[in-house]
Amino acid sequence: MAITKINPDDMPDAGAMGYTQVTTAQPGTMIFLSGQVGWSRDGTPVPEGLAEQAAIAVRNVERGLAAAGASAADVTSMRIYVVGLTDDNAGDAYSPLPAFFGGQAPCVTMIGVSSLASPNLLVEMEVTAVKS
Repeated sequence: MAITKINPDDMPDAGAMGYTQVTTAQPGTMIFLSGQVGWSRDGTPVPEGLAEQAAIAVRNVERGLAAAGASAADVTSMRIYVVGLTDDNAGDAYSPLPAFFGGQAPCVTMIGVSSLASPNLLVEMEVTAVKS
């Protein structure tokens, strides 16, 4: 299955910021991953820091994709919800993505929200993927 990342010359340079403006995917099995947060299966307390929560959320995304027989290479889009999003904390929410995606991420949208499912959660990541 072919996933193509496109950054048109007449749109803002998303590649310079590490994400993609447009992603196309050939027909395959679509995977919709529920929003993943800083919760661990073993009940470990949620860390207080945004970067630490983002790292756990990415690990949960990776595990969810693996359960569907997919990987980061199959991701076509990601939405990141951040409580109290600012220019200063956006980098913390995004920090685990370059390693997860092995470079440039697919289409990513970061959205500021006032709260998530639990008061101690600061970030939630939702993914769509396509695998052949």
